Amino acid sequence: MQLSHRLDLIEPSPTLAITARAAELKFAGQDIVGFGAGEPDFDTPEHIKSAAIKALHEGFTKYTAVSGIIDLKNAIVEKLKKDNGLIYQSNQIIVGTGGKQVLYNLFMATLNPGDEVVVSAPYWVSYKDMVRLAGGEVKVLVTRIEDEFKIQPAALEATLTAKTKLFVINSPSNPTGSTYTPAEMTAIARVLEKFPHLLVVTDDIYEKLIYEGEFSNPAMVSEKLRERTVVVNGLSKAYSMTGWRLGYAAGPKPIIDAMDMIQGQTTSNATSFSQKGGVAALTGDQACIEVMRTAFKKRRDLIVSMLQECHGFKIHKPEGAFYVFPDISELTNLAGFKKIQVENPGMDNGKVFCKVLLDQYLVAAVPGSAFGYENGFRLSYATSETLIEKGVKRIQEFVKTLN
Repeated sequence: MQLSHRLDLIEPSPTLAITARAAELKFAGQDIVGFGAGEPDFDTPEHIKSAAIKALHEGFTKYTAVSGIIDLKNAIVEKLKKDNGLIYQSNQIIVGTGGKQVLYNLFMATLNPGDEVVVSAPYWVSYKDMVRLAGGEVKVLVTRIEDEFKIQPAALEATLTAKTKLFVINSPSNPTGSTYTPAEMTAIARVLEKFPHLLVVTDDIYEKLIYEGEFSNPAMVSEKLRERTVVVNGLSKAYSMTGWRLGYAAGPKPIIDAMDMIQGQTTSNATSFSQKGGVAALTGDQACIEVMRTAFKKRRDLIVSMLQECHGFKIHKPEGAFYVFPDISELTNLAGFKKIQVENPGMDNGKVFCKVLLDQYLVAAVPGSAFGYENGFRLSYATSETLIEKGVKRIQEFVKTLN
């Protein structure tokens, strides 16, 4: 059977592959410490679950409007107004089955063959492949750990061209946890304002998980950009609702209408009773977010302090999300690292590091090349302090053998 040539454009999700491999080893009896999965380890708050259960009992199990139920869309409108100072009408909102689907529909709705999309590396793994599936081309702006993995305005201006159709920014970032201050975001916005043909996409999925400073996005800091910015967000991270599959976008009505059309011919609406849970999440008690945020901050401080003890790592202390992304470029110059490179030919530095780490030290992490940055790897600290301590001690042992 001949498969579609589109498959030549993409790769399987590395984060899901690492998680699956770790699960296989654990099932085989290995004591695996997994830092791969990008989801909170907290249960969904009770008031959210209760709302969905109530909807089930009341028979709310049928199709809804493709773009979402009106009470959820209105809750999103109020959230954006209250939290972000952004004013939308309900017909400028679309709800999808997770932020990933919303982003994919956005790319499908806006990109033509050859259109250029600028993303910064390290980037979330799916941006590149979704853009390619939609016919676009990815142009990568590589950031430096010395700049806290943040885009520098001059570098951005040199990267954008008349060919650039979309610019995507993710703050707080997966995989680095880097978070732009309002001043830094304003400097980025000033550059974007110089390119009036450009559509701005802000991926705000980790908005609620910030440990220092305050959240901002391009639409919040620039009135000129608001009419050509699409805000993408969801409920997965802030409310520990990853399996509920609820994401949303807010933006110019013609774009939202186009996304609605695409969604109507693919998945149609997000799950009906999940949407009722989404209403409860956005309109109910928000204390659950602070409980998780406080726990993640404590875990962040623990994992960063332990990783800083590893000779050869450069560590940026993440301001948000629940990831840390060590740079291993100095480590790769050591004789011990060169030895494991020889033993694993054809693999880049991050992949070699993560392969040996999993095979010999039973710690699962995602190599940096999955995020467009070879000399690094991602650790998710959305796990217990006990497992963080156990896992990072194993990483420390591994790194000692390379020094």
